[in-house]
Amino acid sequence: MYFKSKIHFIFLLAACLIAAGCSSGFLGLAPAGDRKEYTQARALYEQGNYEAAIAELQDYIYKTKNVKRREARAYRLLGISYEKTGQYGKALEVYLEALEFHPDNVPLLLEAARLYQQTHLTARSMALYEHVLELDPDNAEALAGQADNYAAIGFYSKARQFYDRFFTLDPSAAPQYRARYAHTFLNQRKYEQAFIHITMALSQDDQNADFWFLSARARRGLGQKDEALRDLKAALALAPERLDLLGQQALWLYEMGQYDAAQKTAQQMQALSPESQLSLLVQGLLAQREGKTKQAQQLWQQVVTLNPETFTAQVAARLLQQ
Repeated sequence: MYFKSKIHFIFLLAACLIAAGCSSGFLGLAPAGDRKEYTQARALYEQGNYEAAIAELQDYIYKTKNVKRREARAYRLLGISYEKTGQYGKALEVYLEALEFHPDNVPLLLEAARLYQQTHLTARSMALYEHVLELDPDNAEALAGQADNYAAIGFYSKARQFYDRFFTLDPSAAPQYRARYAHTFLNQRKYEQAFIHITMALSQDDQNADFWFLSARARRGLGQKDEALRDLKAALALAPERLDLLGQQALWLYEMGQYDAAQKTAQQMQALSPESQLSLLVQGLLAQREGKTKQAQQLWQQVVTLNPETFTAQVAARLLQQ
């Protein structure tokens, strides 16, 4: 009797599984067809065919009303695919919808926080990074992201607290993190600390123009003008057509009395960008120094006319009033 009851139970269980749609997986795995679609979408993404990946993933996610089967990994890949095509609004919508179903999924939270940060929605980014750190206090990506957020709103000391935790977890982190750390000191005019940390970044990567520029600015703050100019030239050797670097060099050369070199740099800027306001401003300063007042005023007026809202235009306007 017991044997017959056991056989009956087994058949009943099998019938229930079939009726429930056994393809849903006894262990909660995605159906075989769904796995194939996700794999295809992933392959399309890796091939750089993002639009096709988006189409596959939309079908994979939305073809069923059973929200339990809307996998976080599929949402995340769909959001990243949208980002690859420049559709940042769509990507954010995907991440936020996914978080409704997976509110504590750390990879999704990190993607949404990063995108909020990238689009300058700092407060929202901070809230998501904070949630990640509640779930995982040692999450390095969240620590670095939150440090960048605090730096972006001017809380440099607070930013360094997060960077300190980040470096404790990863003392040999990529040099860009050390450079960002150095930048928080630079913004508070703590030039010695800034120089120490940007030197550490350069010891890891001396082919980054931004690192050399940051070093130059730190040296300048320390009163090391010749060394600052040398570091700036090292940055320009790596990025010879960067207008911001050329503009800084033109100003520093002018201030240091190297007028011919300043003129040459300003002309180089103008060749790259004929409407460079900073180039025209510097050329006006050089003309004024040579007693060519009318030419200087014409150059400064041109700066103001190009775009009166910029800081360079405001400087030119003040020079015109003198």
